[in-house]
Amino acid sequence: MIRNTMLSAALSLAGLYVCGQAFAQDTTHIRIATEGAYAPWNYTLPDGTLAGYEIDLAEELCLRMKAQCEIVAQNWDGMLPALNAGKFDAIIASMGATPERAQVAAFSDPYSTAPNAFLALKGSGLAEALPWHDKFDLRDKAAGSKEIVGKLDAALKGKVLGIQGSTTAGKFVDEYLKDAVKVRSYKTQDEANLDLVAGRIDITMANITVLAEALKRPEMAVAELVGPTFVLASGTSVAFRKSDTALKDKFNAAIHEVNADGFNKALTEKWFGVDISVKN
Repeated sequence: MIRNTMLSAALSLAGLYVCGQAFAQDTTHIRIATEGAYAPWNYTLPDGTLAGYEIDLAEELCLRMKAQCEIVAQNWDGMLPALNAGKFDAIIASMGATPERAQVAAFSDPYSTAPNAFLALKGSGLAEALPWHDKFDLRDKAAGSKEIVGKLDAALKGKVLGIQGSTTAGKFVDEYLKDAVKVRSYKTQDEANLDLVAGRIDITMANITVLAEALKRPEMAVAELVGPTFVLASGTSVAFRKSDTALKDKFNAAIHEVNADGFNKALTEKWFGVDISVKN
């Protein structure tokens, strides 16, 4: 799921990116934040080690930039304010470059793209009510997408829909479905998935790669992907303070390299089973 950091908190610290020029642009020693709770993009092993697609990607980008990097876990809520406060230098955490985020941070060129999807319990009737499996892009095919949204609205009337807070999925639900569904917000997608299995919510929406990964777990065998998928952002990117132009340029060069030589394609296929890399 490409996600939407809590904008009110970010905007309250918007002045910090102006002051960000006070932070030295050291492009050889870089501190990178990730969530560590969004498998298979990034997650934390029992011993505390970070793993996942974005961890492998970050390490490769750092090698190509000839930089010494430290990757640290950071709660999703408040990531952008912490970046602008100088707690770290970059964010690699399945973050999409939305117009709202661009108000408080700079973003690299995208390194991957994947749509958001819905997950419901088998036998709930939602697979039959939401039989459309096409991918829609609300950014450049708005008319056709909004027609499908209307069908979603009717099919989900009165249902309880769970989303991870401060995400693009949450923004989508707030904009298009809030009059049809009762929304329940969670700190992590895993919490939403558990409540789905327990019957406390009827459906959840998140990045399709994250939902597909969750379905591999035995307890999730009672759930299935349903309905259409929606592209809600321009792709997954690295976030920086607006003043750190040199660092952004170095990351962009490395991202273009891993996309051009096939490294990123192979990495996405390893972690997701499909190629969601960006074509240069």
